[in-house]
Amino acid sequence: MPRKPKKGYYVKGEFVAEGSPRDLELKAELKGLRDADDTTRSDQKKQSDALQALGEALLELHAKTLQRLNLPEKLTDALAEYKRLTSFEARRRQMQFIGKLMRKIEDEDVAAIRAALEEQRSGTGTEQTQTLLAEQWRDRLIADEAALTTWLEHFPSTDIQALRSLIRQARKDEAQTAPENEAPAKKSRAYRDLFQLLRNSLRTPTANEEEANDA
Repeated sequence: MPRKPKKGYYVKGEFVAEGSPRDLELKAELKGLRDADDTTRSDQKKQSDALQALGEALLELHAKTLQRLNLPEKLTDALAEYKRLTSFEARRRQMQFIGKLMRKIEDEDVAAIRAALEEQRSGTGTEQTQTLLAEQWRDRLIADEAALTTWLEHFPSTDIQALRSLIRQARKDEAQTAPENEAPAKKSRAYRDLFQLLRNSLRTPTANEEEANDA
């Protein structure tokens, strides 16, 4: 009488009998992957909810503080639109849209928003916020040619010749990276001077702020 074939399945050409140690091992691996996937989705949901809450908190910021953050135009427009809406349902949908935009902004912008909110709520920390913004602008100006135009739109009184010169020199210095397996080179004088110039500019009221103060 022929032997009844074992129940099982093939994995990469290997026959795995149901109930065998290999079967149990593969099922454990599969369960682990599913659990990990569930955890990832849960973490993503928490992060998404946190960013939407942060977007809602942006509505608390004073106009001049929001302007200095230099957030994407779509986000600032969406915040302004939310304030104009009166319907509960319309506001709910708009806040979902704001949450979607918040998920697209850079990590450094998220850090700047949190610093600005903390400054406004506590009434302290202006210097810390300006330092953080100056660091972000310095790195952005060195990495992106287009960032200079954006900076000058917000701070037209900046000494443009000094700014261009420091950016060029900082880029040259950044290109001279330390050899592999050696400690990173100390930041250059131009890198530090660029930061100082930007921080001083952030301390100077913009034209829009001066007009608001005169009104």
